[in-house]
Amino acid sequence: MESRPLIILTGPTAVGKTKLSIALAKVVNGEIISADSMQVYKYMNIGSAKIRPEEMQGVPHHLIDVLEPTENFNVVLFQQMAEKCIREIYERGHIPILTGGTGFYIQAVLRGIDFTENEEDSSFRNELEKMADEKGTIFLHEMLRKVDSKAAEEIHPNNVKRVIRALEYHHLTGQRISEHNEEERKKQKIYQSCYFVLNDKREILYERIEKRIDEMLQDGLVEEVKWLYDYGCRKGMVSMQGLGYKEILDYLAGDISLEGAISLLKRDTRHFAKRQLTWFRRENDVIWVDKDAFDYDEERMLDFMIKQCVREGIITEMNV
Repeated sequence: MESRPLIILTGPTAVGKTKLSIALAKVVNGEIISADSMQVYKYMNIGSAKIRPEEMQGVPHHLIDVLEPTENFNVVLFQQMAEKCIREIYERGHIPILTGGTGFYIQAVLRGIDFTENEEDSSFRNELEKMADEKGTIFLHEMLRKVDSKAAEEIHPNNVKRVIRALEYHHLTGQRISEHNEEERKKQKIYQSCYFVLNDKREILYERIEKRIDEMLQDGLVEEVKWLYDYGCRKGMVSMQGLGYKEILDYLAGDISLEGAISLLKRDTRHFAKRQLTWFRRENDVIWVDKDAFDYDEERMLDFMIKQCVREGIITEMNV
């Protein structure tokens, strides 16, 4: 197991993972697997900041544009799809590079987490889903805070799926999901891996987030969400829980002004980036790539990452 190489390049939203991941893939003969819960959906291009085909520079990308936006998607499905991609990449003699900002998805693959337990009883989950519809997401989030305050800090109230999963886990096992996640982090890796986290100074990251959202709006985010609504996408769907989609849906429904939706989107995206970094700081064996430490020189960052991969035996100097 340990001889199977895997490179991970993650980091908070808008930090600049895409460009660096392509440069890395070209050097190590890699193929990129997207660890993003929104880019998996077709037609959701602007709000998910999806890479365009011309930006891929010939590097194969996987798990992008593979599901209809009306379909469900979760960590179990991601794990199955990612592992299939990894097997096929090995068969081609290439190295898989897991890239994206969904830390829970990355952990599921890296440590081979078994999600089959406690899946058989859906009655409590159905009850919670009904409660969310009738009493709202904040009510559900307060329920979680009472049984697992640490999980409540980590999970945004709007992430109904994760709030329900945490409540369901506590109901079925009597344990806190935050403690369960800590135990999972201690599991041995099933790959020979380098786990890179690209990061930047908070104020610069927040500026990048705001600029990206402004560009999304200029590129037609509102029109994209209108199209998706006409296509049949509704607020309760997994695809519409993504940042940018739920806020604009609220605007289209007349629940909030466009200015209010944009302000909310910027604030929630900043908070999301903060939660992503909190997650990565708790992970084991992370190699931080702080952009300011490299004077924002991508060649130096890439050289550092390559040397780390050589040190870990993922590639040899002859491969570079």
